[in-house]
Amino acid sequence: MVFWVFGYGSLVWNPGFDYDEKVIGFIKDYKRVFDVACIDHRGTPEHPARTCTLEESEGAICWGAAFCVRGGPEKERLAMEYLERRECEYDRKSLVDFYKEGITSAPAVTGVIVFTSTPDKVSNKYYLGPAPLEDMASQIATAVGPCGNNRDYLFLLEKAMFDIGHEDDMVIELANEVRKVLGMVGTVKEKKLVGLPHILPAHISAIQLHVLPEAITLDS
Repeated sequence: MVFWVFGYGSLVWNPGFDYDEKVIGFIKDYKRVFDVACIDHRGTPEHPARTCTLEESEGAICWGAAFCVRGGPEKERLAMEYLERRECEYDRKSLVDFYKEGITSAPAVTGVIVFTSTPDKVSNKYYLGPAPLEDMASQIATAVGPCGNNRDYLFLLEKAMFDIGHEDDMVIELANEVRKVLGMVGTVKEKKLVGLPHILPAHISAIQLHVLPEAITLDS
């Protein structure tokens, strides 16, 4: 038996489990949105972080990475247990078709697992819903949890999408808004750049770089 799981957030750069194959590609009719609260990794119950989930959107595509786990029931069980603990804020597991780059006529893999969040504040306590860009940026710029700060999550996702050659306009827009917030609040004492690529995407000019405080060890 073999299973595949699609990563579109921190799984892209930090899968954290034993897998046998990683393939860059996309799924159809979904888009990223930062509508889910994280209260145990990048935020707290009092000040939740915003992390991404997928929202159904006809005609959209979402790039990311599909991970294959094969090698027997025990290996698969351990991987799934890890994923379910890690993705505890996501209350749905759906099966989707996964497409490889350059091959859009037919899926490369069917029945790929993707963790998503029910967009309902009543039935899903982790669902924050949409908010104005400025409000999301302010929340992301200031939220911190046991595994690091929220802004690093966003900046690392921005870098990961750049690294695989498929930047997400929404992620870029939100990341740049967070940089604006970080440039307006607080006095920075540490001299370290956090959450920014060594080779910067073209849309990030030198003037957008801000020195940020030391980050807590990452484990998103």
